[in-house]
Amino acid sequence: MSHAYTLPHGATVGALIDSGAQCLTQAGVGFGHGTANAEEEAIWLVLWQLGLPIDAPLGDDEDSVENQPVTPEQQALVATLFKERIASRKPAAYLTREAWLMGVPFYVDERAIVPRSFIAELLADGSIDHFLSDKTRQVLDLCTGNGSLACLAAMAWPEVAVTGADISTDALAVARINVDKHGLQERVTLVETDGLRQVPGPWDLILCNPPYVNADSMAKLPAEYLAEPELALAGGTDGMDFIRQLLADAPACMTDDAVLVLEIGNERPFFEAAFPELLVYWLDTSVGEDAVLLVTRQELVAQTQRTAQ
Repeated sequence: MSHAYTLPHGATVGALIDSGAQCLTQAGVGFGHGTANAEEEAIWLVLWQLGLPIDAPLGDDEDSVENQPVTPEQQALVATLFKERIASRKPAAYLTREAWLMGVPFYVDERAIVPRSFIAELLADGSIDHFLSDKTRQVLDLCTGNGSLACLAAMAWPEVAVTGADISTDALAVARINVDKHGLQERVTLVETDGLRQVPGPWDLILCNPPYVNADSMAKLPAEYLAEPELALAGGTDGMDFIRQLLADAPACMTDDAVLVLEIGNERPFFEAAFPELLVYWLDTSVGEDAVLLVTRQELVAQTQRTAQ
C-alpha cells in the first residue's frame, strides 16, 4: 500500500527523530523486527545513521543527544535511509546490518531471519536455570538462524558447549560471522542439519525458535516479514509441521533429565490443538506466557507412548 509521507527533517537529533516517526507512521510501514512502533524505529534509524550509540541518552537530561545539532548533509543522509526503509519495506536490521538482542549486537542480512526470539530473555534472566542440572553441558540451538541464541547461551553458561544448527547454509554463514564477532569459536559449533538428523546429541538442553507461522497468518504478513527467508517462518497449515517432527524425534536425542525450550509466538491455540495431552510449562516473557514453553524429555516420552496406543 502506498502512502504520502514527508521525509525526516530538522536541525537537531530530536527533531529528526520526531519527524522520522511521523514519516514512518504516514508511510504505513510494519514493525516487529526489534522495534514495536514508529518512535522506536525512528530512534534506531536516526542514531545509527548519525553514528551515535543506539543506547544514547534521550529526553530532557543534560547529556541527552536530542539537542545535538545536525548538519544539512546529515539530514540528507537520514532522509535517504528512511526513504530506503519505506520503499524497500525491508526490516531496519537489513539496512543497518545490525540487530540487538538483550543488549548484545549481532550482524544480520537477508540470508537469515532478523533475531527477535523471546528465548533470549529467558537466557538473560535465568528463568530456565532451575530446570537444568549441574550436569548440563551440551546445548543445542536448533533453527539457529544468525546464531544469536547460540551465542547468548554460550555467554549465559560459560561451562557449556553450544551447537547452533540450521537447514540453511546461508543462515549458517551469517551465524559464523556472529560466532567470530563475539570470539566464541571454541564454545559454539555450527552444523547444517534437517531437523535433528545430523545433530543426534544426546543434548542436555535444546533451544528452538522454529518456523511456526500458520498458513493463514503467512498470507496476511506485512511486507517486512516477506523480506525474510520464508523457510524460517512458514510452519504449514496450522504452523505445527516442523514442531510435530521435532517433538517425535527429540526424546532419542536428549539425555534423561534434558528439557526442550520451544518458541511458538502467537500459535498457542494451534499448539494445544495439536498436542492436547502434552504437559508443558509456559514461561513468562515480555509478551506474556503464551509465546515460549518448556517440556521435559520424560513428558515427550510419555507423549510418544500415548500416541502409539
